[in-house]
Amino acid sequence: MQSNGIHIFTWANFSTILDVLIIWFLVYHLVILIRGTKAVQLAKGIVLIFVVRIVAGILQLHTTTWLIDQIVSWSVVGIIIIFQPEIRRGLEHLGRLPIFAGREDSERTESIKFINELDKAIQYMSKRRIGALITLQQETGLDDYVETGIKLNADVTGELLINIFIPNTPLHDGAVIINNDHKIAVAAAYLPLSDNSMIPKRLGTRHRAAVGISEVTDAITIVVSEETGGVTITRNGRFLVDMTRDEYMKYLTAELVPKKNQAEKWYQKIARKVWKWGADR
Repeated sequence: MQSNGIHIFTWANFSTILDVLIIWFLVYHLVILIRGTKAVQLAKGIVLIFVVRIVAGILQLHTTTWLIDQIVSWSVVGIIIIFQPEIRRGLEHLGRLPIFAGREDSERTESIKFINELDKAIQYMSKRRIGALITLQQETGLDDYVETGIKLNADVTGELLINIFIPNTPLHDGAVIINNDHKIAVAAAYLPLSDNSMIPKRLGTRHRAAVGISEVTDAITIVVSEETGGVTITRNGRFLVDMTRDEYMKYLTAELVPKKNQAEKWYQKIARKVWKWGADR
């Protein structure tokens, strides 16, 4: 009996557990990554095809089964070609995951620089009461809204943001969407308007759009009021109105800058132990 207990934790059992954890990890991040993108519709279509394939197999519908098998075998190449941008972004997203330590310092430096550029633009526009609407993508994809804007794919600088929102310029009306790579993906994008009755009536369309996008995604949106110059930040359906510079800088730093010397996450511990175990063998 003792012998059986000793051999419970064999390599086969460990590899099975590790296999399940890896699949769960990949599926979890895949679901987060494709939310709000065209890939969601693709995923629904794939699920439907597999359901039909299973039903056809059970009912012994040989022609339908053969046809679906042919579609699946040839569709792999088509999916890679059609969704190349999404696949590329997904691989980049995986590359940024802090599974192993070492990237924190460079990410902190990049994020702090990014926030400083935002601050430069916010301060300039707030003092001059130039209206602005800036959405920062987080985990949820924003492809549906990116498609409504004018593509820029430009580095984020305070000067560029200021020029975009100068009144009576072609791009000033609408939202700037900044992606996870800290690039201005588009300007003049349309965001969904919220019908939340809790939004003060003194707040205009930009604020309703900022709350609207926060209700359907996890994006952070910054609004500069053209009436008062006040700064508002929205996320997850909540809004912080008339923030001071210290308040919004503290908020953005807490949300966007990786924590220094943060506690090692569970998957980092697993990866480190597996790596060490492999090196010792």
